[in-house]
Amino acid sequence: MLFVALLKATGGSPKETIARRAQWQYPEGVRVVAEYWLQGNPVVISIIEADSIAPIMAVTTEWGDVFDITVLPAITAEDGLQLAKQMMQG
Repeated sequence: MLFVALLKATGGSPKETIARRAQWQYPEGVRVVAEYWLQGNPVVISIIEADSIAPIMAVTTEWGDVFDITVLPAITAEDGLQLAKQMMQG
């Protein structure tokens, strides 16, 4: 399943957070589609895939001390259009 994680800075200095991120790896079970660093808040948007919520919870637990993290299920625009067509037919 596809997820979008929005990370809003709540603590720690940017220098410390970037150094920590440079050493950190996503947990097993998470496949990274994209990760964007923004000049605003949220400061990070991660687009990830996972077969269950467990590795997603591991990410939010690991970073909850410096980010307010919102994780939302998502689908691609292509899949969304296909789903919309199916819904309109039935």
